[in-house]
Amino acid sequence: MKKTVAAAAAVMLALAGCSSSGDEGKPDAANSSITIFNGANGTIVENWNPFSPTQLQPTNGTMHEALFWYNVASEAPPQPMLGTAYQWNADGTELTVTTREGVTWNDGKPFSAKDVAFTFDLIRRTKAINATGLDLKSSVAKDDKTAVLTFGTKSFTDEASIIGHTPIVPEHVWSTIDDPAKTINPNPVGTGPYKLKSFSSQSYVLEKNPNYWQPGKPQIQNVRYISLATADAASAALTAGQVDWMSSFLPGLEQLLKNHKDLSYVNTPVLTASIFTCSSTAYGCSGPQTDTAVRQAIYHAINRDQLNKLAGGGYAAVASPTLLLPERDKKWIADPAQVTVPGTPDVAQANQILDAAGWVKGGDGIRSKDGQRLSLTIQTVTGWSDFISLNDAMGQQLKEVGIELKPTQLSWNEWNNNQVQGRYQLSLDSIGLGANSNPYHTYQAKYATVTTAKVGEAAQTSGNFARYSNATVDAALDIAGGTNDEAAQKEQYAIIQKEIVRDLPYIPIYVNSLLTEFNTSRATGWPTNDNKYALPASWKIWDNGIVLANLQPAK
Repeated sequence: MKKTVAAAAAVMLALAGCSSSGDEGKPDAANSSITIFNGANGTIVENWNPFSPTQLQPTNGTMHEALFWYNVASEAPPQPMLGTAYQWNADGTELTVTTREGVTWNDGKPFSAKDVAFTFDLIRRTKAINATGLDLKSSVAKDDKTAVLTFGTKSFTDEASIIGHTPIVPEHVWSTIDDPAKTINPNPVGTGPYKLKSFSSQSYVLEKNPNYWQPGKPQIQNVRYISLATADAASAALTAGQVDWMSSFLPGLEQLLKNHKDLSYVNTPVLTASIFTCSSTAYGCSGPQTDTAVRQAIYHAINRDQLNKLAGGGYAAVASPTLLLPERDKKWIADPAQVTVPGTPDVAQANQILDAAGWVKGGDGIRSKDGQRLSLTIQTVTGWSDFISLNDAMGQQLKEVGIELKPTQLSWNEWNNNQVQGRYQLSLDSIGLGANSNPYHTYQAKYATVTTAKVGEAAQTSGNFARYSNATVDAALDIAGGTNDEAAQKEQYAIIQKEIVRDLPYIPIYVNSLLTEFNTSRATGWPTNDNKYALPASWKIWDNGIVLANLQPAK
């Protein structure tokens, strides 16, 4: 173990190109630099396409910006970015956006409402990049600061997706791209605080955009993103002073940081750790997990209290089978019995469900049905130590009801691509970061037919990787999306919750901790527990750009 840690630290010294001593590494603004680990491991594959589900994380927020920004760490109203105002017509079918003046792209060309109109028209014309299935009919610029979007259906509830989660791209660049879904956009031109400086398969560097529209920002000159192989490597790099910002679950974190005055952390639990299942045979999924009874049995058989102790370090909170947050979203959960998941297992119920579905235990205790063994592979990312522990512990728990679980560890690229393409049986991931806290943005992204695709085809960005398709859910989403009446939305969410709690294409485990670690020796201005001006996770799109724009070189 010591050899591994020392080797990792040595590699990091070379990557960061600076001293392991915080004091010695303090730069002035002109040559200031920080290093970020955003969870990447293995070879980094270049992709700066803001519409691609496999884009590199800083693409949106750091280089490309949206019209407005929602801070999901607070209940604050959307903050103006490239847009300064917006207004719906009474029918919810027309949205008029006023765009910011005085903004330039990082190639020096002026930004205007024409770029906004072009972006949404590009989405209208290209189904593969229409991530949320917007029913766009037209997108026009009335003048240089006014764009008008027209929809075929009432689209009030899509507001946050439209203004807060759509990257705006320059017409003078993207009008020359043949296939906007497939390009890797090798020379990204955005309006964000940083632009691409260099790229390699192990790291890449962004440099500040000197023409950024926010006066005096950013102040950090260079931002380096790196790949690390394991949690041990991440821990070693952090304590050696070689990483300034990362979000990793590190066992014994408080003890680990105890003797490092420049290191701190915040915890912002908003994500539900869940078992993603490739659930639909109609969409090409195969394996026992396509049987609803198997998914229901897993839900009842796992011991979440034990998992929190063994894998979550005791930091996790109780989840909800509705995939909403029990505390923040309680008003949206229709059935009081569905506010929280059980902490302890109900082995008898799990066995009863499997017996009734025809899964019979064999001599080795593992069930089978029609010659198919109840054996499932579950994937996670190499180095994600808490998820690796979760898989190992769940494997032991599920044996009690006759389910064999086979954990696999993959590079982030392989893991993500498998989910996007539907080439998996079970996968550990997290759910919870919609455009804002309205459940529509979780349900529409994860459960709508329009956001999924057949196995072998790419589902939409952060989309319905479970290949779940349910006409009742789709109809309820259509109604909820067409009204801004909260009571009417609640009626539809009640319908959706009844369906998804029964079908369980995503099996909730717990609301995971979201630990983010900072080094303050080279940069200050990080979010704190008292000032969560953005969700601080180093891998969070959109918020990443807000945080970087607010940092200052340490004095």
